[in-house]
Parts: sequence; structure tokens; C-alpha cells
Amino acid sequence: MNKQINQKRWLILLLICYSTTIMAQTISGKVEDLQGNVIPFVNVIIKGTLNGTETNMDGEFSINVAKLPTILVFSSVGFKTQEVSVNDKASVKVILEEDKGILDEVVITGNRAKPRTILDSAVPIDNVGVRELQATGQTNIDQMLTFAVPSYNSTNQTISDATAHFDPADLRGLGPSRTLVLVNGKRKNQSALVYVNDTPGKGEVGTDMKSIPTAAIERVEILRDGASAQYGSDAVAGVVNIILKKNIDYTQVNINSGITSRGDGFNADADVNHTITFGEGRFLNASLGVGYQDYTNRAGSPGGDGLFGSLYDSGAIPIGAADGYLATDGVIATGADILNGNTDWLRENPDLGMIIGQPEMKKGDIYLNSEYPLNENTKLYAFGGFNIRQGKSFALYRTPYFPGIPGQNSSEDNVLYDGTGAYQGFQPTFETDIKDILFTAGGQFAIGGFNADLSTTYGMNQVDYTIGNTINPSLGANSPTQFDAGAYAFGNIIGNLDVNRSFGKVTMGAGVEARQERFKVTEGQSESYVGGGAQSFPGIQPSNALNETRTNIGAYGTLDWDISERFLIGGAVRYENYSDFGGNTSWKVNSRYKLGEAGVLRASYSTGFRAPSLHQVFLSNIQTLVTGGRIENQGTFNNVSPVVRRLGVAPLFAETSKNISAGLTVKASTNFTISLDYYNVRVDDRVLFSGEINGEDDNGVANAAVQQILDDNSIKSIKFFINAINTITQGFDYTMRYKNIDFASGKLGLNLALNVNRTNLEGDTETPTSLGGYKNKIFNRKEQSRVISARPNMKFLFGGDYKIGKFKTNLNNTYFGEVTWQHASDPAKDQTFKGKVVTNLSLGYDFSDSISFSAQVNNLFDVFPDEIDPKGDPATNLGGRFKYPWEVNQFGFNGTSFRGSLTFKF
Repeated sequence: MNKQINQKRWLILLLICYSTTIMAQTISGKVEDLQGNVIPFVNVIIKGTLNGTETNMDGEFSINVAKLPTILVFSSVGFKTQEVSVNDKASVKVILEEDKGILDEVVITGNRAKPRTILDSAVPIDNVGVRELQATGQTNIDQMLTFAVPSYNSTNQTISDATAHFDPADLRGLGPSRTLVLVNGKRKNQSALVYVNDTPGKGEVGTDMKSIPTAAIERVEILRDGASAQYGSDAVAGVVNIILKKNIDYTQVNINSGITSRGDGFNADADVNHTITFGEGRFLNASLGVGYQDYTNRAGSPGGDGLFGSLYDSGAIPIGAADGYLATDGVIATGADILNGNTDWLRENPDLGMIIGQPEMKKGDIYLNSEYPLNENTKLYAFGGFNIRQGKSFALYRTPYFPGIPGQNSSEDNVLYDGTGAYQGFQPTFETDIKDILFTAGGQFAIGGFNADLSTTYGMNQVDYTIGNTINPSLGANSPTQFDAGAYAFGNIIGNLDVNRSFGKVTMGAGVEARQERFKVTEGQSESYVGGGAQSFPGIQPSNALNETRTNIGAYGTLDWDISERFLIGGAVRYENYSDFGGNTSWKVNSRYKLGEAGVLRASYSTGFRAPSLHQVFLSNIQTLVTGGRIENQGTFNNVSPVVRRLGVAPLFAETSKNISAGLTVKASTNFTISLDYYNVRVDDRVLFSGEINGEDDNGVANAAVQQILDDNSIKSIKFFINAINTITQGFDYTMRYKNIDFASGKLGLNLALNVNRTNLEGDTETPTSLGGYKNKIFNRKEQSRVISARPNMKFLFGGDYKIGKFKTNLNNTYFGEVTWQHASDPAKDQTFKGKVVTNLSLGYDFSDSISFSAQVNNLFDVFPDEIDPKGDPATNLGGRFKYPWEVNQFGFNGTSFRGSLTFKF
């Protein structure tokens, strides 16, 4: 009897599901403007409900309705709202008419309560669609944004340990730490890595942008204005908000491959994006991708070794019978022989064995974005993903005469040498295993007349180090040739509650955020750090391992008052309290005034802050360096260490900022818009990674107290993080876009964008009393150039796109302005690398609605940066090993590359 009842229940349930499926009707269609151009991101709502969807980048939509006929409401800022009655399932074509009183594209970044348009906003915002990103022909989101947004800069680093696998990125030249990255409006976790090598952004922490696959991205919104009062720490320079794809009504598969004109750097990747629907407004969009990138090599070929040869020649490194590995034709070589390339090895290896270029990389990722409406007033959502990358880069080649490894040519002392023939040396590899996880879940609902959003986010980034093809000389014949050197990890857990409501012309918003951060350092295997440690990168020692956390709670409020149709005034205030250094209050006011229907004046003033990262507070390590031909240990001591306190260094505290911006936007016609914005950003108490502090000050005067600390810790120099400098960054952004120009039976679009930027140091370097004579060593001229001139002082983009029938093409020129490298102590050895234009060409053809092909030529004219002129100092280019600049960087040095892409939609 019970069995029959259960069978009936199942039958009834199946009938209900079946009847629901039969009753649900799917309506699809396309939305265009009066000129026949598709309109993306149009809201499509079933009238009388909150159930709906939005059009994709091709203006297409698909929506399930309970019954027919029904009425769909189409709305988009910039166009008049239109209701369309649908009587059957035939494809619907909707033409929206432009609303002359409202301006262009809708963006959600920069206002926590009410979406606005780019040209209607009180602050400057870029809205870059995935098609514009892909048209750059670059292989990751960092490089795509570099060639699409003038104020955004990122370049691949080389011979820089883990930094080669992350690539520091920044807005307006203010450093990686001062740009906040969001995904779907929620904070993205920072990377596990501190950039401690000689690259732009040294001493700072950024976000692992490579962890977010392009296949999952719908568009990127970039707020070019201080936003700490709205979003909290790190938003000093601005905000990058990555919007994921939603309910796309087709499956898309991309296959890409490329190579440089010199036959190296081969890359290939494939991804698929698909949406699963569950009824009205319910979807799960998923992206899956894999990829591979080979290394490139653009090392110098000096023949002789100006770095180590000069050390031997000067007597800094003695030459004797024990150094028989210097022999050439049975004769002991001299320093002059090494300097001039007069040895067998140097004649056979004029590039000194170096590999300098982009690293090798394998990657895989999966990203999801989903929404599930429960009723007309409540919607659940979840998004996030997992990215894994395995990389290999290279360190300084250990030449047969490399100083500081006595007897390394002996088979019993160096397991990389088999005792046969002349010893050849070795080049260590730096290998990374990077994992990045992001997951957000939440719900949007109505409560007490307010719109509410409650969410939880978990983010984690981890990098594990493996040092390969090297030895620990102190272990002799027992040395491994591959070492687990340890790992760094950073993660956070975030809870958010945001509410907003409009009261006529006034819109208010408020919210709270609670966040816990964790920084974890894992020691390497003992063989990686005992004695002198593994050559190129000694492993992380047990004394440097840690697992530290901190918490912070923030609360904000915003208010926008549309005093009239033309005049808007708004503001925000935010308070945050950190468990390790205390609280901060930031505020912002902004305003916008419409000049009729075609123009807008806007301005803002804000204060901001950046909390010192947990990494900067707790990072410590011991590195083995070769200095003056001797092996020396250098210690980085964290900011809470008693050693740092003995030096008089204060605990780290928040940087503060003041941000002024003012601008003008003009919409001369439906297709022609321009904008001009000035900005001035003052940052006080910036956190620095100091230079090397040893027993003598800037003037060579001995400091007994400092020397005692060095002796007590068996090190020759010490480094630390300190709040030390003030800067002022100012410049302007100009954009001009003219689209849908009738030209030769096709449509032409022109785009021009310019960023002019300059950073100056204000006042003196803050120096602890006990280190009063070390001002230059704490922040020398070379380190200053990383702050004031490591990024282009001007970036100018000029390009066009043309479409005729099934053919389309993009031609973009990017001028990267000059950068300047400063010598640590001698201004006569400074070098300015002049500006260059890089041209990228893309061609595409749609074979059908389902299959398309594109081909790109990046750096069409094979442009390279100026070569390094060492001006008599071999340390500047490491004895000729580096041909092109790396400590300051414009656009890399791979030269011309080719790339092809095949896309399937079904």
C-alpha cells in the first residue's frame, strides 16, 4: 500500500514537472538601434514581474515565459523604454530609439546605490567590452588592458624570481598596491607575492590578474578616481571591476595559437563558455580553459663578461691554480681574459648562457557565474572560479668562473658536472605552482522598502617555489639538483551587507563589511637553505615561516541628490578599523552638471587610504647574494621584529591620500563622444621596501649599533618595510570615440585615448633617528626611479576598426612614452629610454553565424626599447647580459608576434 502511495507521489511530481516544462515558452530575439547596430546589456523584463534577462554583446536575448501572449519591457540607459507584446515563439526583433536627454553606456562601478552611464557619471569610468579586449591580440587580461586603457600599465618581467609569473600592474603609475580589483562588484583577493625584485612596483602587493580567464569576462569597468570612501583600502588610484558573463544563449568555443617572428614563445590555448538555464532568469554560466606558453629569449651577446671579468681583473676575486676552471688552452685565464671574452667557454657562449624573456607557462581554469530568482523580490547568486598555473623562468647563469663557488668544476663538489670535458656551468630555473581560488555567494532581496544585497566571499592565492637545475655548494656531492624552496599563501574571507533606496530625487546607500585576512609562509626543504643555500634562491627557512591573520570591519554611507535634471551632487563616507593598526575615516564629494543634452561637467574631491598589506607587515627572509665577489647573507626582517625595533623603525600604518579630479564630457552626436579629465593625487606615508642597510652610513661612517645587529644575526646587510615618502601624481586623461561612420559600404570606428602622467616626490625621506645617516641607503636614486619614472610618462592610443559584410579589421597604435632609470649614486649614469609606437593589426572574417576566424600581428614593425647603455658600470646591465631595460619598463621586448583564433558558436 505504501509502495503504491509513493509511486503515485512520484507520478504526480513528474506530471507537475512535465506540465511546467510544456507550459514554459522560450522567447528569443535581438535588440538594435535605429541605425541597425546591436545594443548589448539591454534589460528585458516580463511586465509585472522582476523576472528577466539582458542582451549579450551581440544584442541577443533568450527568456522563458510562463504563458503566451505576454509583454516584455526593454530598457537601457540612453534609450527610451519600450514594451513589446509577444504572441508566439517566433524570433523577436526590437528597435530602441535613443533618448536624447540621456547619455551612453550603463556602468555599476563608482556608485554603490544607483547605476549611471559613463558620460552621465560624476567620475571618469572606462567600459571595455570583451571584443575590444580580444581585438588587442594579447594573451591575458593584463596585457589586453595595457593596450586598451592608456592609464593602465603591466609588462612581463624577467630574471625576477616569482615576479616573472605575476607581472605588476597599476593605474596612473601609482603602483600595484593602490588599485582595487573587484569581480562582479565584490573584492578580489590580493596575490600571495610581494614584489621584492628589481622591477616596477618593488615592495608592493598586487592582484593576480592572470587568474581571471578572458573567456569568462563580459566587460571590464575601470573607475579612474579615488574610491576609498566607497570601497575601502587600496582604491587610491581607482577600481578595476571585472564583470562576468551571464545568461548567454549560445555555447562559444575559442581556439588560439601564436608564435613570435623569431620562432620562440609559441603559445596555444582553448576555452569553452556555456550557459545552463533552469527556468525564468535562472542560469549557470561556465567557462573552462587550458593553455600553454613557451619561453622567449632576448639576452644580450657581449662575448666578454664585464661584470665578473672586472671583479677578477681588479683583484676583488683572486685567481690561482685552484681556479683551474678558468683555463683556456691549458693556460690559467686572467680577469682581462674574462672581461674580453678570451676563454674557450666565452667564445662558445657569447650570450653568457643567459635566457632572458617571458617565462614558460601551463595553465588551466574554470569559472562560474549563476543567478537563481526565488520570487519577484528575491534572487540568489554565486560566482567564482579556480585557476592553476605552472611556470618556469630562469636565473643568472652560473658561468664556469662564477665567483663564490670554489671547486664547482669538481665532480665530487658539483653533481651537475659529470667530470667529462670542460666544465660548462649551469643556469638555475625558478619554477612556480600558482593556485588562485575565488568564490562568492549571496542574495538580493527587498526589506522595509530597501534593496539589499548580502554576500560572503572567499579568496585565496598561493605560490609554491621549486628551484631546479642548481646545487647547494655546501652539501657537495650530496646536494640535490632540485629543491622545494617553500611557499607563500594569502587568503581572505569577506562578509558584505549593502542596502540602497531612492526617495524621489535622493538616492541613499549604506553597507558594512567584515574581513579576515591570512598570510602564510611555509618553509622549504632543509637542503634548500642550509649552509649557503641553493644557488639563485635559498629556500625559506623555518625562522621565516609564519601563519598570521588580521581582521577589519568597515561601514559606509552614500548619498546622491539629483537637485534637478541637470545638477547632481553626491558624497560618501567610510570608516574602517583594522585589528593591527587601528582605524581610518575617508570621505568623498562629487558633482555633475549637464550642459544641455550634449555635455557634462564633473568634479570630485576625496580622501583615501591604503592599509599596509599583511605581507608587508610580516614578510621576512634570508637571501644569499654575491657582492664584490663574496657570498653574503642579507636579511629582510619583518616590521614586528625586535631587530627592526632596535633600528628605531616604527610599526607600519596606513598610507593616506587626497584626490582631486575635474573633467568634461561631450556627446556631439549619437556616435561621437569625447572626454577630458584632470587628476591630482597626493599620497602621504607611502610604504617602501628599504635599500640595504649595513655597518656604514651614506658617508661611510661606521655605525656600531647597526654593526652589532648584523653580527648578532650573522648577516652583512638588512632590509625592512617602512612608511617613508610622500608623492604627488598628476596628469590628465583624454578620450575620443567616433563609431558607425559610413565608409566604403561599411562601418568605420575611430578611437583616440591619451594619458599624461607625472609623479614627484614631496619632502624628505622619513628616517628613524638611529638611522639618520642612512637616508640614501633607505631610498636611493635607483629606488626613487621605480616610483617616479618606471612607467611611461605618456601613453597615447590611436586606432580604428572597420567592418564590411563578414569582414572586419582593427588597427591600433600605442605610443609608450619615455621612462627613466636612475643610477643609485651617480646621476651621470642615468638613462632615459625614449618613447616608441607599437602597432597591432587584427583581421577577422565570419564564415557563418557559427564560425569566425581572426588573425593578429602584434608589434607589426618589430619595435624594441632602447638598448641599455651601462656608461662604464657593468652592474647596470649585468656585464652585458641584459640588452633591454627591465628595472623600468615600457612594453617588453618580444618583438613581432603572430596569433590566430578560431571561434565556434552553437
